[in-house]
Amino acid sequence: MRIIVSDEIESVCPEFVGAHVEIYVHNSPYSAGLWGEIDRLGQEFRQTLTTETLKDITGIAATRQVYRACGKDPSRYRPAAEALIRRILQGKQLYQINTLVDLVNLASIRYGYSIGGFDADKFEGDTLTLGVGRAGEPYEGIGRGTINIEGLPVYRDAVGGVGTPTSDNERTKIDDNTTHLVVLINGYDGCEADVRANAEYILQLARDYCDGTDGSYYIYK
Repeated sequence: MRIIVSDEIESVCPEFVGAHVEIYVHNSPYSAGLWGEIDRLGQEFRQTLTTETLKDITGIAATRQVYRACGKDPSRYRPAAEALIRRILQGKQLYQINTLVDLVNLASIRYGYSIGGFDADKFEGDTLTLGVGRAGEPYEGIGRGTINIEGLPVYRDAVGGVGTPTSDNERTKIDDNTTHLVVLINGYDGCEADVRANAEYILQLARDYCDGTDGSYYIYK
């Protein structure tokens, strides 16, 4: 899969760096080991963060800044990493979906990047383009119905939008039968070292909890 970063994104975030992570997996309804890692990280967050200081995490702060630059209110349309960590700090459990989705959520909160997890076999075409949502552009967020993505960064395949930092699309979502995982990491803070570390972390989690094989990643800007 080829990734193109549009001029729209480069103009508001010239330092952007992303990673395309790909691995073949076996999904499962639940992984106790993975949830042990999620719970330990949640405990750490509750000891070190508040709902205000979490906004200072570099990946979250940079994503919020890009939202504003694109014309979107980040407090109304929260980046996913911020929403997930905020939920933990409020004493709530993260939603348990399936092992792959839970894995992607863990990887997101661990590094503060709003990342997209997709069933790669559901993409249309061989290219994804990162641009900005347009007025009236159709988009069905996972479990959220129609979302107004005007002013949100959005990845599009040959058919239309598949992922934003707020919500991925129902059309390409991970389900119980997903065997070909693609994860896109959005480093709006420009920290390539952290983006690479996040990519390697995802591959390791997939190997540990989803029998991952043939895993790889590449950086794009």
